[in-house]
Amino acid sequence: MAEAHQAVGFQFTVRPDGVDVTLSQEVIKNIYLSGVTAWKKRAILFKSLVRMFSGRRPLLYSFQASLPRLPVPSVDDTIHRYLESVHPLLDGDQYQQMAILAKDFKNSKAAQLQRYLILKSWWATNYVSDWWEEFIYLRGRGPIMVNSNFYIMDLLYVTPTHRQAARVGNVVHAMLQYRRKLERGEHAPLRALGTVPMCSSQMERMFNTTRIPGIETDIVQHLSDRKHVVVYHKGRFFQLWLYTGGRHLLPSEIETQIQRILNDKSEPQPGELKLAALTAGNRVPWAQARIKYFSQGVNKVSLDAIESAAFFLTLDDEPQGYDAAKTNSLDGYAKSLLHGQCYDRWFDKSFTLISYPNGKIGINAEHSWADAPIVGHMWEYVLATDCFHLGYTEEGHCKGDASRSLPPPTRLHWKIPKECQEVVERSYLSAKQIADDVDFHGYLFREFGKGLIKKCRTSPDAFIQIALQLAQFRDQGVFCLTYESSMTRMFRDGRTETVRSCTTEAVEFVRAMEDTAATNTQRLVLFRKAADKHQNMYRLAMTGSGIDRHLFCLYIVSKYIGVDSPFLKKVLSEPWKLSTSQTPQQQLNLVDMNKFPKYVGAGGGFGPVADDGYGVSYIIVGENLITFHISSKFSCPDTDSYRFGQYIHRAMMDIQRLFMPENDRMVNTGKPVPMENGKKQL
Repeated sequence: MAEAHQAVGFQFTVRPDGVDVTLSQEVIKNIYLSGVTAWKKRAILFKSLVRMFSGRRPLLYSFQASLPRLPVPSVDDTIHRYLESVHPLLDGDQYQQMAILAKDFKNSKAAQLQRYLILKSWWATNYVSDWWEEFIYLRGRGPIMVNSNFYIMDLLYVTPTHRQAARVGNVVHAMLQYRRKLERGEHAPLRALGTVPMCSSQMERMFNTTRIPGIETDIVQHLSDRKHVVVYHKGRFFQLWLYTGGRHLLPSEIETQIQRILNDKSEPQPGELKLAALTAGNRVPWAQARIKYFSQGVNKVSLDAIESAAFFLTLDDEPQGYDAAKTNSLDGYAKSLLHGQCYDRWFDKSFTLISYPNGKIGINAEHSWADAPIVGHMWEYVLATDCFHLGYTEEGHCKGDASRSLPPPTRLHWKIPKECQEVVERSYLSAKQIADDVDFHGYLFREFGKGLIKKCRTSPDAFIQIALQLAQFRDQGVFCLTYESSMTRMFRDGRTETVRSCTTEAVEFVRAMEDTAATNTQRLVLFRKAADKHQNMYRLAMTGSGIDRHLFCLYIVSKYIGVDSPFLKKVLSEPWKLSTSQTPQQQLNLVDMNKFPKYVGAGGGFGPVADDGYGVSYIIVGENLITFHISSKFSCPDTDSYRFGQYIHRAMMDIQRLFMPENDRMVNTGKPVPMENGKKQL
């Protein structure tokens, strides 16, 4: 996902207190601190675990203590699987050179580095996650907007009310309900495949959390229960209290407060309009400005209000959302959620809720504190509660009466000097350059979905991943290193692992698809081999036998103890030109999709990972719909997101025809295949 962008060629500096022949003080210190952090988490969770014995129903953290630790794979297995993964991407000489580097690493430095990882795996609850958060996310000094943050869309077909203030009223109230259940541990435990317990630790920082910029590294600040949000509208910041008389505001009361903000005609203060652009630009200028201009007085008070808020809320002026009558309506919607105007989202907050005047909503989420499925869990609860539990009046307002004694939201005050305004403007211009370069295309694949794919006795994810390989080859004429995000949350404090989808088996299948002499029978045999290979790799990644997090941690240890490894350096600098991720859905099963087929989510996505590559997110919705979110860069002459979407469509259709016995000859006929809105295949 977006993490693939940060995982390429990252740099960091270690200043060791001294390097011993057998023991590095710096790495031992780091391992010790990892363990201390892990034990603090255990102490916090102990209260929740104690509470589970007082009730019959398992709580959110009931299984945390029983989750296994992420195992450290053997060096031999990791190197073997790594060489296998790059074999289809390298010519003979390149592969031999890489094999020599790998052999030299295994015979010289690997054992020493591995010992440190094993030591860390004994002491800390997870040997990867804290380093992953620090070095992949928090130490990155480039902009997090587009490069790291991701977005999630609203319901695809349904807008329960077209009143902006009313929709915000229900959604914010539903979020408060979710947060209360989260704090009490009352959500049902997360389970893979409905049975295997999964780690819930990422959920702890969903609310009241902000990424704080630093000169060398950022930190994640998480606070206890916060009773307000900060709202941005037309260049003004408002503080909105969410409690009155010891209770949450009712949806109708939140609607009233939001309408007051929408009706407010006051002008932005000097420097206020684009202030949030500081969070969209490079991290060092933002960190320096924060120290110099926001450490005292009204600026500190107002910044504290934002950074301590439960979350950030933006009231946009332009309507967004999917519109079947408008070509490319998803494209503008995605770009609005991903970067907006570069100054109307607070990209450092754990998430920004974005509201549109036509009643549509969406989320922009910061990535360091958690991965997309965690935010998606909350989003499913909120949308289901909004539509099926809270509801609206016939006029589209929130139900219930609002207290007339509520004090109105208050403006935050700023004194932004000219020098700071210049810093803001520079951040804005650099962020705008990034945003303007995002080439986005979203489309709905309605020809078939997981229902038909399962009838073909194939994993839907494997089917789509192989189709992406076929589309990539047709679009670029070459194969490339491909990143698919898989979760490792069956282990304590687990986050993600990489599935390297461009396998030898997938390459052989794609070449057969492009070979006019091959029959569909031959192609189908190769497809099944490629699908089986992909499913096996996905299982290995989920069960702690992936290769990329292991190699990453070996590299971190090598930097700490001052060991230079050409092999690890080469591995960690390889670009992921195709980065992919599946958006999970129905994690909570709160909506009967057979009874309410229109209440489906549109999924979410992320920015392009490589300057000359694609980012592809997809959500398998129900039985007959797959939504694709495709990103690339306008500045690259060799990529085109719309064109790649056409190639995906054609690849999906061509693979589906392999399972039709009457089509036992060539698939690649060159005939155009109709697309959504009358568009044609290449």
